[in-house]
Amino acid sequence: MDIANLIQTVAIYALPVLFAITVHEAAHGYAARHFGDNTAYMQGRMTLNPLKHIDPIGTILMPLLLYFATSGAFLFGYAKPVPVNFGNLRNPKRDMVWVALAGPASNFVQALLWALVLVLLAGLGSQELFFIKMAQAGILVNLVMWAFNLFPLPPLDGGRILVGLLPWKQAQWVARVEPWGFFIVMALVIAGVVGNLWLRPLMTLGYAVINALMAPLLSVFG
Repeated sequence: MDIANLIQTVAIYALPVLFAITVHEAAHGYAARHFGDNTAYMQGRMTLNPLKHIDPIGTILMPLLLYFATSGAFLFGYAKPVPVNFGNLRNPKRDMVWVALAGPASNFVQALLWALVLVLLAGLGSQELFFIKMAQAGILVNLVMWAFNLFPLPPLDGGRILVGLLPWKQAQWVARVEPWGFFIVMALVIAGVVGNLWLRPLMTLGYAVINALMAPLLSVFG
């Protein structure tokens, strides 16, 4: 293991990852409050302070162990979930969709902002490789979080969106999966199902949308 390379990689990814996790969780809290649930606000989770959202195992230990165990080939982590009492929402079934969607949506917006930084660096003729790589990392990290969290299985955001959209009876069937959902998702990740059939197609779409939106700016600087 190249320690110098590891330190450089951590330095490049640290800021994008912290922003991606923090804004994602805070977005859930802000959406929940907007639709009537103050639980996250009362517990101090509607904040951009990353320390409030970091889970020692899921955010730090697990990614580091996986990095060393797989030589960087496979990484996974999670933040401390923002508490939401769906019963407090004005229309629980409908509003659950918007609260769940807020997290992945915040990641896609962040991916766009990092893409804008990358375009501006290119337009200014910057040769600062560290910042260029950080912007690229910001796009990648946020697109991964956007796509992965939309996977339609509880407890992921996509699962909650699915529960909110399905008719009541079918929604109950999906909701019952939640206690085992994390382990099912992990098994599907290890088997390559999530990566090949979900992440790659969605990320290809995400990059295509970002490229299309950045194209006018690139033509100005070009």
